Amino acid sequence: MIWEFSDRDQKRQTGFLQVHPPQQTTRFSTHVMASFFTFVEPVVVLHKLGTNFFEMALTLTVYNRSLVTAAGHPDQAQAASASFFLIQSIVLAVAAMFSSFPLGRLADRWGPKVFLVIPQIGSLMGMCFLLVFLFYDLPVEFLFLGAMVFGLCGGAPAYWAGVVAMASLNSQQKHRTLKLNLVDFCVGVAGVLGGLLSGYVYQLGHQGLVLLMTAMLFSAAALFYAVFLLSSSVQNSDEKEKLLPSGIRMDRVAVGLLISAIVLFDLGMIGAENVLTLYVLKPPMSWDSVWAGYGKAATNAMYLSSFLGVLMLSGVLGDVALSLLGIVSNCTGMAIMAFAVESWVYFFARGIMMFACVPMPTLRAMLSKVLDAEEYGCVFGRLQLALSVTELLSTVLFTSIYPLTLSWYSGLSFLLSCAISYLSVIPILYLKYRRRRTLHTTL
Repeated sequence: MIWEFSDRDQKRQTGFLQVHPPQQTTRFSTHVMASFFTFVEPVVVLHKLGTNFFEMALTLTVYNRSLVTAAGHPDQAQAASASFFLIQSIVLAVAAMFSSFPLGRLADRWGPKVFLVIPQIGSLMGMCFLLVFLFYDLPVEFLFLGAMVFGLCGGAPAYWAGVVAMASLNSQQKHRTLKLNLVDFCVGVAGVLGGLLSGYVYQLGHQGLVLLMTAMLFSAAALFYAVFLLSSSVQNSDEKEKLLPSGIRMDRVAVGLLISAIVLFDLGMIGAENVLTLYVLKPPMSWDSVWAGYGKAATNAMYLSSFLGVLMLSGVLGDVALSLLGIVSNCTGMAIMAFAVESWVYFFARGIMMFACVPMPTLRAMLSKVLDAEEYGCVFGRLQLALSVTELLSTVLFTSIYPLTLSWYSGLSFLLSCAISYLSVIPILYLKYRRRRTLHTTL
């Protein structure tokens, strides 16, 4: 039987196809896929998982070797481990400083993806040194070569400069703060998963070999995505947002104040967090790999709570108020951490630090808002160099003080961290005052 349709029935049957012809549907799907590949978040998640697993393997490997060398005395093992990580950080930071200028030149020529790809290559190569160390039972000093390779490839500062630049270029100015906090949210999700899983994976045996191989697998996946899939932008050049109106010069004072706030906050935070990973391994807490994994998960959960805080409060509070909230949260929790002698106090302090990850992305977003897109490479490159020096100074300061306080008050480092990080409030408040004064003068 042959069915015949009227013209009206035919139009009704084919109406959907008329509204969305195959060419438009294909074009829309292509645009969605192209937009997805501008997201830097998959790189961040995969890289963070790999880094989290690697840091757990490295910390436990060095500490266990130090315990053997110290004949089981925890204080001596703590001092030896702190000394190792101090030297490693110096090697890494100095090598990163030497690489900052050539990487900046390459980024100016090839784009900000250089800051993502080359440091990840160095990270993967650095992991290979720990793999060789586990197979051949070499001296721990051999691991400094891995830190040097990672540093010469840019290290963590170059990697994060690339993440921030890519996220900023592919977001609108009004959504910049939320976008960069979303990146930190992804870091938190990956960190929580990595923290919860890394302790159990380490216990699979082979002195952390399984954990290290898993770390290398995730890092290789992040590198593959960054090289072959990640795109700089799907916008046309005439659609890109001009961050500053034409004729208006960059506010160098605002840039200097924001970089000062970032550096001061980082100076107090980086070294204390490095010391804290050793602090929980010694008595009275004496954490094993599983508890150390829980601690890392709690630390990375701060990224999640910080993002939720920004999501709920960004419409009520401005960037300045959000930054101050995060600084107070971080410093208060770190002060409580100075008195942590039981595990519940540690997790309570982490709860107080729920907004501790708000300041860094928010301050970076504020910095990007006073720049034109053409100035990203120069300014973020200088910020990268400043953070490399800051990381070095912070690590040297805290890992030098920590062994000296083990016999009388090992929590002193965390009180010092609180005091230094609080200093970052000064340039932020002055910037707020300066803007109000300028606005009042204009009126």
